[in-house]
Amino acid sequence: QVQLVESGGGLVQAGGSLRLSCTVSGGTFSSFHMGWFRQAPGKERKFVASINKSASNLYYEDIVVDRFTISRDNAKNTVYLQMDLLKPEDTAVYYCAAGLPRPGAVVANSVSEYDYWGQGTQVTVSS
Repeated sequence: QVQLVESGGGLVQAGGSLRLSCTVSGGTFSSFHMGWFRQAPGKERKFVASINKSASNLYYEDIVVDRFTISRDNAKNTVYLQMDLLKPEDTAVYYCAAGLPRPGAVVANSVSEYDYWGQGTQVTVSS
């Protein structure tokens, strides 16, 4: 059974930084593309960033470009999301997701492209 466990969320002031981690167990981490999504209260879950199996392709939602960085360590079965220059509008529950690549898929920016999800970690940015 594949399990994803996120950590690193918390409360930070605007302009600050947080680093989220997500460790995968029960599956072959190197076979998954990985993604981060976020969900604010009353809103749908939205794509933040994705990284392919070899870390050769990284994709970001436009509003986090140049502020967030996704990376992975296949030896540690862990994917990271470094978040800098945080803004109050970044406040949300952040979810890590793992998926087996779909044929022809490149960006993997939709919820349907992921097979496994973490429980989420709260990020709150105060103004």
